[in-house]
Amino acid sequence: MQSEVYDLIIIGGGLAGLSCAVHLSQKRLKILLIERHSFPHHRVCGEYVSVEVLPYLKNLGVDPMAQGAVSITDLQLTTPGGKTTKHKLPLGGFGLSRYKLDNLIFKRAGETTTMLTDTATSIDPMEDHYEVATKSGKIFRSLFVAAAYGKRSLLDKNMDRKFISKRTGWMAVKAHYHYDHPENLVSLHNFEGGYCGVSRVEDEIVNACCLTTVNSFGKSKSIEDFQRTTMSKNPYLKEFFQSAQPRFDTPLTISQISFEKKSAVENGIFMLGDSAGLIHPLCGNGMAMALHSANIFSNLFLEYFKGTQTNRELLEQLYRKQWHSTFSGRLKTAGWIQKILMNNLASNVALEIAGIVPALVPVVIRKTHGSVFV
Repeated sequence: MQSEVYDLIIIGGGLAGLSCAVHLSQKRLKILLIERHSFPHHRVCGEYVSVEVLPYLKNLGVDPMAQGAVSITDLQLTTPGGKTTKHKLPLGGFGLSRYKLDNLIFKRAGETTTMLTDTATSIDPMEDHYEVATKSGKIFRSLFVAAAYGKRSLLDKNMDRKFISKRTGWMAVKAHYHYDHPENLVSLHNFEGGYCGVSRVEDEIVNACCLTTVNSFGKSKSIEDFQRTTMSKNPYLKEFFQSAQPRFDTPLTISQISFEKKSAVENGIFMLGDSAGLIHPLCGNGMAMALHSANIFSNLFLEYFKGTQTNRELLEQLYRKQWHSTFSGRLKTAGWIQKILMNNLASNVALEIAGIVPALVPVVIRKTHGSVFV
């Protein structure tokens, strides 16, 4: 039986995949998006987004601020021992749950894009196209495939991507709470073996998302035990977990988080969002990077389809180059910051310096964020 043919198949329905689908289908391209989960659903995520993405989202027909997003202007940093410092964010951000933001873009995508709830099991290069097979037994064809499935997938293993064979010692835990947290504040609380970001989202919900090493977590019997012992050595987190009322029956978790270097194009497949590279969550900019990568790819892809340039190898080169120039500096800075925060002595010294020379903090933050784009 002849399989359906598309201009582009997108695998993964997170921010990168959904926004890419809307962007391109608005230009009358035939797009198929394959996502294994039905919408709406929660994801492990810090849920703080830089305002650099707002014009782009509005161009896609999505206005987070009109949907209850909370404006965030200030940053608080604390050390495991309780030292703290506060700063104005140079650009600012907003808080909106992934449950709501993803669903808003999903609804826009559904107006112009073919959406399939299924799991992509293989991407096979043919002589002049790709064939994508799914768990349900369907096969789809396209000249191009974009992978936007997140931090890691069995498809990474099938493509023999270098990072997938390396064990990683990182895991993340996220949950929503009822708690009296300042609306305009995102706080980053450091503890032994990790850090936890706390901020407001819509409907007076507070999101707490923590990144920790498996070794640190492994000393505890449960997530609650970890919060009560290791994390609560930070007095701010102790007060939070004693007072906050959980909205989830069970926190969401994800393991095997890799910060290894990835390629923006793999075997001719264009990688979007976390599939191309993961920024340390402490920088609070992974969602902005996902949206920005979708914008970069979509604009280049449209130039190809307009016939402005018709060389596929050049398209791959241009995407690699723009991805690298846009994000490599952010990733390096984020890695440097993480090393400081994961060292108790270094984090205390860093906060002392931040208190003495507060103007340094916005400078560092700018290096992990980008400019406004449309």
